Amino acid sequence: MELTQDKIDLISRIIKNDRKYPNNEDLYDDFFNETCKRSVAIINAVESELTLEAYIKRVATTSIINVLKDSGRLRRTRSGYMSSKEVAIEPDIDYSDVVISYSNIKVPENPEEIVIQKEILEFVADTIRKIDEEEPEKDYLHIYTLRYDKGMTQKEISEELGISQSEISKRLYKLMDKVKDIIE
Repeated sequence: MELTQDKIDLISRIIKNDRKYPNNEDLYDDFFNETCKRSVAIINAVESELTLEAYIKRVATTSIINVLKDSGRLRRTRSGYMSSKEVAIEPDIDYSDVVISYSNIKVPENPEEIVIQKEILEFVADTIRKIDEEEPEKDYLHIYTLRYDKGMTQKEISEELGISQSEISKRLYKLMDKVKDIIE
């Protein structure tokens, strides 16, 4: 499956607009390759451009974080991720003058888009439930929930469930493969 130029341009624009991209421009190729690898299967399945863009934004953010972690530029903390060059925030500093802007958040413009996004999410959730019911011993739904709803790492999931990290990785990959097959 090949990406068309407009999809390549979309992925490139999303990566360059991500807040972690500045000061990491030298890793652009890695960001781009990882994002393409993770999103190529769904790109042609999604018809709505807004849904596709929202999906690719999420994939790009995850890909950028993974590349930054792998390159040693990002580390996980209790409150999320921080640059390995940054120093932790001091608790006694006054942040009352900080202004947060939400202008970069794209809210669906009409009710139809909201309904379509909701239907896609419901379809994926129903699909994962059905797959889990077919093979309950694989615990797909629980693993998916821990990984994507609670944001746990594969290592954290493996510790919680008492399964090796490689087995968690295999199950997540197999689950995504099954979902992709059903969507196609």
